[in-house]
Amino acid sequence: MKILKGIWKWGKRLFVVLFVGQLLYIVLLKWVNPPITLTQIGSIMAGRGFHQQNRPSASVSENARLAVIASEDQLFPDHNGFDWKQIQKAIEYNQKKPGRIRGASTISQQTAKNVFLWQGRGWIRKSLEAYFTFMIENIWGKKRILEVYLNVAEMGPGIFGIEQAAQRYFNKPAKELTVFESAAIAAVLPNPIKRKAKPMSPEVSKRAREIVQQMNFLKPDRDIQNLIRQ
Repeated sequence: MKILKGIWKWGKRLFVVLFVGQLLYIVLLKWVNPPITLTQIGSIMAGRGFHQQNRPSASVSENARLAVIASEDQLFPDHNGFDWKQIQKAIEYNQKKPGRIRGASTISQQTAKNVFLWQGRGWIRKSLEAYFTFMIENIWGKKRILEVYLNVAEMGPGIFGIEQAAQRYFNKPAKELTVFESAAIAAVLPNPIKRKAKPMSPEVSKRAREIVQQMNFLKPDRDIQNLIRQ
Protein backbone atom coordinates (compact mmCIF):
# COMPACT_ATOMS: atom_id res chain seq x y z
CA MET A 1 0.00 0.00 0.00
CA LYS A 2 2.85 2.35 0.87
CA ILE A 3 4.44 1.58 -2.51
CA LEU A 4 1.25 2.57 -4.32
CA LYS A 5 0.99 5.78 -2.32
CA GLY A 6 4.61 6.54 -3.13
CA ILE A 7 4.05 5.95 -6.85
CA TRP A 8 0.93 8.14 -6.76
CA LYS A 9 2.83 10.89 -4.94
CA TRP A 10 5.72 10.92 -7.41
CA GLY A 11 3.29 10.66 -10.32
CA LYS A 12 1.51 13.83 -9.18
CA ARG A 13 4.82 15.63 -8.79
CA LEU A 14 5.94 14.54 -12.24
CA PHE A 15 2.65 15.72 -13.73
CA VAL A 16 3.01 19.14 -12.10
CA VAL A 17 6.62 19.47 -13.30
CA LEU A 18 5.70 18.49 -16.87
CA PHE A 19 2.65 20.76 -16.92
CA VAL A 20 4.54 23.79 -15.62
CA GLY A 21 7.46 23.02 -17.95
CA GLN A 22 5.35 22.88 -21.11
CA LEU A 23 3.47 26.03 -20.07
CA LEU A 24 6.72 27.94 -19.62
CA TYR A 25 7.92 26.61 -22.99
CA ILE A 26 4.77 27.85 -24.72
CA VAL A 27 5.21 31.31 -23.17
CA LEU A 28 8.91 31.37 -24.11
CA LEU A 29 8.10 30.57 -27.74
CA LYS A 30 6.03 33.71 -27.99
CA TRP A 31 9.36 35.50 -28.43
CA VAL A 32 11.91 32.73 -29.15
CA ASN A 33 11.87 30.47 -32.22
CA PRO A 34 11.57 26.71 -31.59
CA PRO A 35 15.08 25.17 -31.62
CA ILE A 36 13.96 22.00 -33.44
CA THR A 37 10.74 20.03 -33.81
CA LEU A 38 9.84 16.34 -33.89
CA THR A 39 8.88 16.70 -37.56
CA GLN A 40 12.32 18.09 -38.35
CA ILE A 41 13.98 15.27 -36.43
CA GLY A 42 11.83 12.83 -38.40
CA SER A 43 12.97 14.43 -41.64
CA ILE A 44 16.60 13.89 -40.66
CA MET A 45 15.95 10.26 -39.72
CA ALA A 46 14.08 9.67 -42.99
CA GLY A 47 17.07 10.91 -44.97
CA ARG A 48 15.45 14.09 -46.28
CA GLY A 49 17.71 16.30 -44.21
CA PHE A 50 16.87 19.45 -42.30
CA HIS A 51 17.38 22.90 -43.83
CA GLN A 52 15.91 25.98 -42.18
CA GLN A 53 16.47 29.72 -41.83
CA ASN A 54 14.18 31.47 -39.34
CA ARG A 55 12.97 34.93 -40.29
CA PRO A 56 10.79 37.49 -38.45
CA SER A 57 7.62 38.62 -40.20
CA ALA A 58 9.28 41.89 -41.21
CA SER A 59 11.70 39.86 -43.35
CA VAL A 60 8.95 37.95 -45.16
CA SER A 61 6.95 39.24 -48.11
CA GLU A 62 3.32 40.14 -47.48
CA ASN A 63 2.64 37.99 -50.53
CA ALA A 64 3.93 34.91 -48.69
CA ARG A 65 1.79 35.55 -45.62
CA LEU A 66 -1.28 36.13 -47.78
CA ALA A 67 -0.58 33.04 -49.90
CA VAL A 68 -0.57 30.58 -47.00
CA ILE A 69 -3.78 32.09 -45.62
CA ALA A 70 -5.43 31.86 -49.04
CA SER A 71 -4.23 28.29 -49.47
CA GLU A 72 -4.54 26.79 -46.01
CA ASP A 73 -6.98 28.76 -43.86
CA GLN A 74 -9.00 31.64 -45.28
CA LEU A 75 -10.88 32.11 -41.99
CA PHE A 76 -7.64 32.37 -40.02
CA PRO A 77 -8.31 35.95 -38.79
CA ASP A 78 -11.80 35.06 -37.59
CA HIS A 79 -11.74 31.69 -35.81
CA ASN A 80 -10.48 30.76 -32.35
CA GLY A 81 -8.10 28.13 -33.68
CA PHE A 82 -10.70 25.69 -35.01
CA ASP A 83 -12.87 25.86 -38.12
CA TRP A 84 -15.84 23.88 -36.83
CA LYS A 85 -17.74 23.86 -40.13
CA GLN A 86 -14.78 22.37 -41.97
CA ILE A 87 -14.23 19.86 -39.18
CA GLN A 88 -17.85 18.69 -39.50
CA LYS A 89 -17.52 18.43 -43.28
CA ALA A 90 -14.32 16.41 -42.89
CA ILE A 91 -16.01 14.02 -40.43
CA GLU A 92 -18.94 13.48 -42.79
CA TYR A 93 -16.62 12.97 -45.77
CA ASN A 94 -14.44 10.47 -43.92
CA GLN A 95 -17.49 8.52 -42.79
CA LYS A 96 -18.80 8.28 -46.34
CA LYS A 97 -15.40 7.42 -47.81
CA PRO A 98 -13.40 5.61 -45.11
CA GLY A 99 -10.68 4.74 -47.59
CA ARG A 100 -9.81 8.42 -47.98
CA ILE A 101 -8.81 11.04 -45.43
CA ARG A 102 -9.91 14.65 -45.63
CA GLY A 103 -8.34 17.07 -43.16
CA ALA A 104 -9.67 20.33 -41.76
CA SER A 105 -6.70 21.70 -39.84
CA THR A 106 -6.36 25.45 -39.46
CA ILE A 107 -3.02 27.26 -39.56
CA SER A 108 -3.19 27.37 -35.75
CA GLN A 109 -3.66 23.60 -35.52
CA GLN A 110 -0.89 22.95 -38.02
CA THR A 111 1.46 25.22 -36.08
CA ALA A 112 0.63 23.47 -32.80
CA LYS A 113 1.28 20.09 -34.43
CA ASN A 114 4.48 21.16 -36.16
CA VAL A 115 6.00 22.80 -33.06
CA PHE A 116 4.96 20.55 -30.19
CA LEU A 117 3.91 17.17 -31.59
CA TRP A 118 4.59 14.43 -34.08
CA GLN A 119 2.91 13.64 -37.40
CA GLY A 120 -0.02 11.26 -37.24
CA ARG A 121 -3.78 10.96 -36.79
CA GLY A 122 -4.28 9.13 -33.48
CA TRP A 123 -6.77 10.41 -30.93
CA ILE A 124 -4.06 11.10 -28.35
CA ARG A 125 -2.17 13.31 -30.79
CA LYS A 126 -5.35 15.07 -31.91
CA SER A 127 -6.32 15.76 -28.29
CA LEU A 128 -2.90 17.21 -27.55
CA GLU A 129 -3.12 19.24 -30.77
CA ALA A 130 -6.41 20.75 -29.58
CA TYR A 131 -4.83 21.68 -26.25
CA PHE A 132 -1.75 23.31 -27.79
CA THR A 133 -3.91 25.10 -30.38
CA PHE A 134 -6.00 26.62 -27.61
CA MET A 135 -2.88 27.68 -25.72
CA ILE A 136 -1.06 29.37 -28.60
CA GLU A 137 -4.23 31.15 -29.74
CA ASN A 138 -4.52 32.69 -26.28
CA ILE A 139 -0.82 33.22 -25.49
CA TRP A 140 0.80 33.95 -28.86
CA GLY A 141 -1.93 35.60 -30.90
CA LYS A 142 -2.54 35.38 -34.64
CA LYS A 143 0.50 37.29 -35.89
CA ARG A 144 2.95 35.19 -33.88
CA ILE A 145 1.22 31.97 -34.94
CA LEU A 146 1.54 32.96 -38.59
CA GLU A 147 5.18 33.95 -38.12
CA VAL A 148 6.06 30.62 -36.47
CA TYR A 149 4.08 28.66 -39.06
CA LEU A 150 6.05 30.28 -41.87
CA ASN A 151 9.28 29.26 -40.14
CA VAL A 152 8.51 25.65 -39.20
CA ALA A 153 6.24 24.33 -41.97
CA GLU A 154 7.87 21.85 -44.33
CA MET A 155 7.75 23.32 -47.85
CA GLY A 156 9.60 20.63 -49.72
CA PRO A 157 11.60 17.51 -48.82
CA GLY A 158 13.71 18.64 -45.86
CA ILE A 159 12.98 22.32 -46.62
CA PHE A 160 11.56 24.06 -43.57
CA GLY A 161 10.31 27.61 -43.53
CA ILE A 162 9.57 30.24 -46.12
CA GLU A 163 13.11 31.67 -46.21
CA GLN A 164 14.69 28.32 -46.99
CA ALA A 165 11.99 27.62 -49.61
CA ALA A 166 12.49 31.02 -51.27
CA GLN A 167 16.25 30.51 -51.45
CA ARG A 168 15.97 26.92 -52.70
CA TYR A 169 13.27 27.44 -55.32
CA PHE A 170 13.78 31.03 -56.48
CA ASN A 171 17.29 32.04 -55.32
CA LYS A 172 16.00 35.08 -53.43
CA PRO A 173 15.09 36.04 -49.85
CA ALA A 174 11.52 35.54 -48.66
CA LYS A 175 11.06 39.31 -48.48
CA GLU A 176 11.30 39.53 -52.28
CA LEU A 177 8.84 36.77 -53.21
CA THR A 178 6.30 37.77 -55.86
CA VAL A 179 2.61 36.91 -55.76
CA PHE A 180 2.97 33.86 -58.00
CA GLU A 181 6.18 32.63 -56.33
CA SER A 182 4.47 32.82 -52.95
CA ALA A 183 1.45 30.97 -54.33
CA ALA A 184 3.70 28.29 -55.82
CA ILE A 185 5.31 27.62 -52.44
CA ALA A 186 1.88 27.58 -50.75
CA ALA A 187 0.70 25.05 -53.35
CA VAL A 188 3.33 22.63 -52.04
CA LEU A 189 2.04 22.65 -48.45
CA PRO A 190 -0.59 19.88 -48.65
CA ASN A 191 2.12 17.36 -49.61
CA PRO A 192 5.61 18.85 -49.23
CA ILE A 193 7.33 15.47 -49.51
CA LYS A 194 6.13 14.86 -53.07
CA ARG A 195 5.46 18.38 -54.35
CA LYS A 196 8.02 20.99 -55.33
CA ALA A 197 7.66 24.61 -56.39
CA LYS A 198 10.52 24.20 -58.86
CA PRO A 199 10.61 22.37 -61.17
CA MET A 200 6.87 22.90 -61.03
CA SER A 201 4.53 20.08 -61.93
CA PRO A 202 1.26 20.84 -63.79
CA GLU A 203 -0.61 20.05 -60.57
CA VAL A 204 1.35 22.60 -58.54
CA SER A 205 1.12 25.19 -61.33
CA LYS A 206 -2.67 24.82 -61.50
CA ARG A 207 -2.99 25.04 -57.74
CA ALA A 208 -0.73 28.12 -57.63
CA ARG A 209 -2.96 29.94 -60.13
CA GLU A 210 -6.01 29.11 -58.00
CA ILE A 211 -4.25 30.46 -54.91
CA VAL A 212 -3.42 33.70 -56.74
CA GLN A 213 -7.12 34.15 -57.48
CA GLN A 214 -7.96 33.62 -53.82
CA MET A 215 -5.20 36.05 -52.77
CA ASN A 216 -6.71 38.76 -54.98
CA PHE A 217 -10.12 38.07 -53.45
CA LEU A 218 -8.90 38.15 -49.83
CA LYS A 219 -6.39 40.99 -50.00
CA PRO A 220 -8.86 43.93 -49.57
CA ASP A 221 -10.29 42.41 -46.37
CA ARG A 222 -9.41 44.60 -43.37
CA ASP A 223 -8.76 41.68 -41.00
CA ILE A 224 -6.45 40.07 -43.56
CA GLN A 225 -4.59 43.36 -43.99
CA ASN A 226 -4.09 43.65 -40.23
CA LEU A 227 -2.44 40.23 -40.24
CA ILE A 228 -0.16 40.49 -43.25
CA ARG A 229 1.07 44.04 -42.73
CA GLN A 230 3.75 45.02 -40.22
